[in-house]
Amino acid sequence: DSLIRSFKLSYYNEYKSYLRAKLKQMIAFLRRFFDKEFFAEFLGTFLLILLGDGCVAQYKLINKEYAGSLGRLPPEPFLSINVGYGLAVVFGVYVSGGISGGHINPAVSVALALVGKFPWRKVPKYITAQMLGAFFGAVFVFLMYIDRLRNGNDLIDEDTFRGIFATYPHSQTSTEGQLLDQVVGTMILLVCVCALTDPKNMPPSPGLLPLIVGLVVTSVGVSFGTNCGYAINPARDLSPRIWTAIIGYNDVFTASSYYFWVPIVGPMIGGCLGTLLYYLLIEKFYEDAPGPQAKAKDIVSDKDVEVNVSAGVDDDTNV
Repeated sequence: DSLIRSFKLSYYNEYKSYLRAKLKQMIAFLRRFFDKEFFAEFLGTFLLILLGDGCVAQYKLINKEYAGSLGRLPPEPFLSINVGYGLAVVFGVYVSGGISGGHINPAVSVALALVGKFPWRKVPKYITAQMLGAFFGAVFVFLMYIDRLRNGNDLIDEDTFRGIFATYPHSQTSTEGQLLDQVVGTMILLVCVCALTDPKNMPPSPGLLPLIVGLVVTSVGVSFGTNCGYAINPARDLSPRIWTAIIGYNDVFTASSYYFWVPIVGPMIGGCLGTLLYYLLIEKFYEDAPGPQAKAKDIVSDKDVEVNVSAGVDDDTNV
């Protein structure tokens, strides 16, 4: 009996030590995962959806309320969404950029990792933060407009107002056209992001970068926005879509021939194509070339040599 008790006690102590070690590993992992970069991406994406979907809510609600009154033009033009979402990107990147780089888009994180500009080990953490930030952004948009989106406990005009949160395609677009729209829109975004952050190209100052990225998104929206709502961001579309399913909107995943997968897959493909396109057509050709600052120094140095030679100063003396 004493031998059995001794064995049980030894087994119990070993098992307790094993659990303690595993718990420490889990705590260490959680600390690495839920770090400052995670919360920066969460907050940046939260602001993106709060401000972006907020402007969509204003557009849809005010146009619905004024629909058909005296044949007037819509009081809120679609351009307000283009400008509003562009500004949402600006402030989302301003808030998160100093800590996490301001991706606020899974397509950006994956595309940059593909070309070695971002570590793959951080991609799951960034995407998780972006998805959660987008989800809670959609929750807050609904709460901000809940009195105008519900009549008692019933949702009003579900087919129209579910589009506040997730994107839905124009009825005259095909599935192929919808996918192309998302691929090309996100490709443009990543080509421009690569150019704007490339020190060998003509990057803006860090303080202006979020503003210019926001202008890129505005440009994409002005050019292609009415096709599919220019999601160009899987988190921007999927997380709010899940929220609309939770609160009771109908057909959020089955509408438009199961369109929901297009703004997930399309931006991922387009983002990767954008980074590869920039590398193959631009970055590859000046990998060994000096950047703008080095070129400026070379110009100054050449001028100094010209002055010295014209003054009759010997090169050896100048050295």
